[in-house]
Amino acid sequence: MHVHILGICGTFMGGIALLARANGHRVTGQDANVYPPMSTQLEDQGIELIQGFAEDIIKELSPDVIIIGNALSRGNPAVEYVLEQNLTYTSGAQWLYENILHDRWVLAVAGTHGKTTTSSMLAWVLEYAGLNPGFLIGGVPENFGVSARNGNNPFFVVEADEYDTAFFDKRSKFVHYHPRTLILNNLEFDHADIFEDLAAIKKQFHHLIRTVPGNGLIIYPQDDKSLQDVLSMGCWSHLEKYSEKNNNDGWTVKLLPESSLSAHGSSLADGSIQADGSVFEVYWNGISQGIVRWDLVGLHNVSNAVVAIAAARHSGVPVKYAIEALTKFKNVKRRMEVRGTVNSVTVYDDFAHHPTAIATTIDGLRRKVGHEQRIIAILEPRSNTMKMQVHNQTLPDSLRQADQVFLYLPDDYADKFDDMLELLGNKGHVYYEIEKLTSAILAETKKNDHLLVMSNGGFCGIHQKLLDGL
Repeated sequence: MHVHILGICGTFMGGIALLARANGHRVTGQDANVYPPMSTQLEDQGIELIQGFAEDIIKELSPDVIIIGNALSRGNPAVEYVLEQNLTYTSGAQWLYENILHDRWVLAVAGTHGKTTTSSMLAWVLEYAGLNPGFLIGGVPENFGVSARNGNNPFFVVEADEYDTAFFDKRSKFVHYHPRTLILNNLEFDHADIFEDLAAIKKQFHHLIRTVPGNGLIIYPQDDKSLQDVLSMGCWSHLEKYSEKNNNDGWTVKLLPESSLSAHGSSLADGSIQADGSVFEVYWNGISQGIVRWDLVGLHNVSNAVVAIAAARHSGVPVKYAIEALTKFKNVKRRMEVRGTVNSVTVYDDFAHHPTAIATTIDGLRRKVGHEQRIIAILEPRSNTMKMQVHNQTLPDSLRQADQVFLYLPDDYADKFDDMLELLGNKGHVYYEIEKLTSAILAETKKNDHLLVMSNGGFCGIHQKLLDGL
């Protein structure tokens, strides 16, 4: 069968392309924005990419089915051609369920933050245990080098996104997946372009919970009020909770190091050691399960790890093997990924684009490098929610642990962040052209600085521009 994908270079649709290719289908695709790592991954798999949405491409290719990504809407020439010619089309989420998930044990990871990293951890734990899981993840896990694969039955890990399915199906994508094991990481307001308020998102999460069977498992953070609200709407499955507070009920952690583990963590002004999340002890119902020592930092990654351990346990992996697996876990591309170090200056690439994710990312880096070295945050607020100015009042506080903040504001939304810049004060700098932004950052940079680049797009290749300039 010939499968043609519109919007193929999105992380989700790119994963669908890989799965379709692995199932023996011929796969082609069109997109308006083609950039690594997804474009490279697809081309390496022999998938033909075509720039733009010209309708004559579909006519020439004459595919059997067309999968339409949720980034495309009415008025797009390819979409209009599909409708006018009465061609067979579907959404990525629906195709995924009908062709891959319908007879699998689905382990889904949902939530506002941490979905990609947690999904990658969970897939790696199952892989380490010899289960060879399938997965579809909205990023490229370094342990695998691809964002999707079929794997062996029964287990399949999927990053369960709450964004809408397609222009013709406005339900969240995750209602299509029917998970047996469900992780709910957290819940905040996001995607203001499709959700009018937090209540609308809670309703979609409730719909997701309705698809989990009675003998399934839902893992959630005990202290997240929004998720408590969702669960109160109705829950028919087993529950396991996680809390950062030490107690004897459910999953908890104890951050290390203490004085005996002083090789880990950054030094504080009083000479004590700050736990940075690189070492922590896992507890189940008050009983220690073991200690994770790994290369990641940040309290958010500790939380991601614990729920991944819990989900793997539900599928039969003993906790001790899950902990062992995490010591060998490599993070996802574009999640605090070190792009290079030149003249004692390190450049990072991170996908953070929501105030909470930005705050936890900077906090993790601060805990790692201490207060003697500077963090320069470089942010492209390009998400639809950012452009709608929803986070203007909360974004400055999320950047408070950075020593300097550089914003890239192209002309199409340059005037939307004036109030935020005022809150940032003297450490906030804004530039409207990428070359001027790069030059200003390089002029500010000193030895031992950490340049943290944050964007959910390609950011005009600024990472390499900075490394070249250094």
